[in-house]
Amino acid sequence: MSASGLLTDAELQAAFESCTLAREAWNHRAHVRMAFLYASRQPLPWALARMREGIQAYNASQQISEALDRGYHETMTVAFMRLVYDALARSGPLPDSESFCDRNSELLDRFVLRKFYSRERIMTLEAKQRFVEPDLAELPGALGTRPAPVSELR
Repeated sequence: MSASGLLTDAELQAAFESCTLAREAWNHRAHVRMAFLYASRQPLPWALARMREGIQAYNASQQISEALDRGYHETMTVAFMRLVYDALARSGPLPDSESFCDRNSELLDRFVLRKFYSRERIMTLEAKQRFVEPDLAELPGALGTRPAPVSELR
């Protein structure tokens, strides 16, 4: 653990990927931190695949039920990953996921996607199962983009 009592990036990633992260620790900030960890290392398609697989495996290990308002949501995952890539491109190299969260606090707002999606569009079975384009504003970034290189993470 870091001096602040939070999991280090390596600890968070290991616990997430092994599905041993405490359920109460898998909050929105942890989602953003993991998105940063994947996005800072590889192009978006790879990072998105890792995030998708990781969330689905973690949810299954925790027996998180699937419903319209809980469980894995494809549109939310893709949209947040695109926002993370955009933030990385704007912020440049950062030493760790906590610095990324501090620099991009708007991503810590669970409802940031409401700038892009109406509730009626995002809270549908279609949006949960496959990515749907936003109806309020265009999302930044294209699926093939890679952020500016960031420092090697420990």
